[in-house]
Amino acid sequence: MATLELTDANFKSTIETNDFVIVDFWAPWCGPCRAFAPIYEATSEQFPEIVFAKVNTEDQQDLAAAFQIRSIPTLMIFREQVILYSEPGSLPAGAFTQLINDAKALDMAEVHQSVAQGDSADPAAT
Repeated sequence: MATLELTDANFKSTIETNDFVIVDFWAPWCGPCRAFAPIYEATSEQFPEIVFAKVNTEDQQDLAAAFQIRSIPTLMIFREQVILYSEPGSLPAGAFTQLINDAKALDMAEVHQSVAQGDSADPAAT
């Protein structure tokens, strides 16, 4: 599955209408971003049930600012409209696959309960 290019116009609807979305915040001039791109694309092929999307921080500066992107690449994982992971830096293929599998394994009922109770702990860290 090809990655989806996210913009101000489609970001919210993409997150709201898909249960599992992984977003790569990147820029064309960023060496680590370009190095991570083939890993991101290859991993997207392994998980066709997940939406893999990219935000070009040069073109979508408002989105980058809204998510306080200070370093790129930055990966975010959304499940059921909850941010489970948000970290700058690229990952090797094996670590990226493991991160996705860990996010898939989370009990989202527990995550939603934790969010409702206002817990600030990262649910993906458990």
